[in-house]
Amino acid sequence: MQSFDLDKTDVSKLKFAISGDNELLKSTLAEYHASEIAILFESITKEDRERIINLLDIETASEVISEMHEEAHPEELLLQLHPDKRTEIVEELDYDDATDIISQLEEHEQKEILGDLSENDASSIRNLLSYDEETAGGLMNTDVIRINLNLTKKDAIDEIIRQSEEIEEFYTINVIDDDNIFKGIVSLKDIIKAKGNPKIADMVNTSAVYVNANTDQEEVAKLISQYNLTSIPVVDDKMHLLGRVTFDDVIDVLEDENTEDFLKISGVSEDEELSGNWIDAVKSRLPWLIINLGTAFLASAVIRHYDDVLKQLAVLSAYMVIIAGMGGNAATQALAVTVRRISLYDLTDNQAYRTVLKEFSVGLINGAVTGLIVFLFAYFFDANPMLGVVIFLAMTGNLVIAGITGSSIPLVLKRFGIDPAIASSIIITTFTDVFGFLLLLGLASKLLL
Repeated sequence: MQSFDLDKTDVSKLKFAISGDNELLKSTLAEYHASEIAILFESITKEDRERIINLLDIETASEVISEMHEEAHPEELLLQLHPDKRTEIVEELDYDDATDIISQLEEHEQKEILGDLSENDASSIRNLLSYDEETAGGLMNTDVIRINLNLTKKDAIDEIIRQSEEIEEFYTINVIDDDNIFKGIVSLKDIIKAKGNPKIADMVNTSAVYVNANTDQEEVAKLISQYNLTSIPVVDDKMHLLGRVTFDDVIDVLEDENTEDFLKISGVSEDEELSGNWIDAVKSRLPWLIINLGTAFLASAVIRHYDDVLKQLAVLSAYMVIIAGMGGNAATQALAVTVRRISLYDLTDNQAYRTVLKEFSVGLINGAVTGLIVFLFAYFFDANPMLGVVIFLAMTGNLVIAGITGSSIPLVLKRFGIDPAIASSIIITTFTDVFGFLLLLGLASKLLL
């Protein structure tokens, strides 16, 4: 089965069905999975989304809403629905999905929705809403299979069967004591294969990995990835079992974190929605461009300082663009690799040192190779060997600086508790532009004039 990509054919097909009667629309929707319908929602109006949700059965409707991207605002769609339909959908959702959606609403809107739910569902969602959305508590689902460690194999199987009626999927069995204190996990396979009728206490894995409800979501993702887990238990400070975070939640976290880092490196606020309007885009990007403009004046000041050199050697202006551009690209490469390394690992001082040393070496080699190419160009095209030497030295030096700044600046920012993805790109661009021009024009003033 191939992944679903939004194309004009599917959009046209859905819009044609929307223009027809409900029977045509129902038969068309039946051809798509709930996640595919969620993608198709991006191309239709709010009114059409509401009509479709009302036509779908509760299970499919809830799945569609849970699969909608945050920027499609599923919470607004929920508010559009009749209270009875809305309540049925929310009660069908997993608690973590329901919490994610309801958390985007105003407080009075949250109260309105929660007030229509059963006391148990409303209490569970309110509890999840109390956690920061970027922590394990904000990610977790409170629906978990939990069995007492004093149960025998036979009684445990009966209890698992009873609890599984309310839970769609489960991967591991959580073991607790009489006070709901987390004691470890046991696999269903081990329970079934156990000979005789032993107690769960004899089979529990007490060294199982777990997280506190306040653990940052990135750390949760790292643990699930590191230990190849399908889910991870969540506990409070007193080791009471609260819920679980599953791997599908972590996939969403990694996607969001990678998008956030990419936008930051590009000088775009993570608050800007990818599908947002131009006003939001301007508000998000303009401050960074103004800061970038200020740093550009530094590079301009260097050029002004060597105005006499440029007047006598106008050919240098053509090579300035090459050296600045190559330095910027090299620094961005080093920055991307370093920021990614920081996001994956807690680097020790020795690892940080080796990271900078590696990028210094890479910059030196890449600078020498590209500098040699430009030297040959200057030698044959401009018939000026000494000009080629100046450009070679400037190119090599600027790529070394690019490697050092691209790797060291995010490490320094991280050390001071500043997100390394936020300001690194602007700082390193300033370094490579300023030092690139300084090296080229400074060497030219000494060696060519």
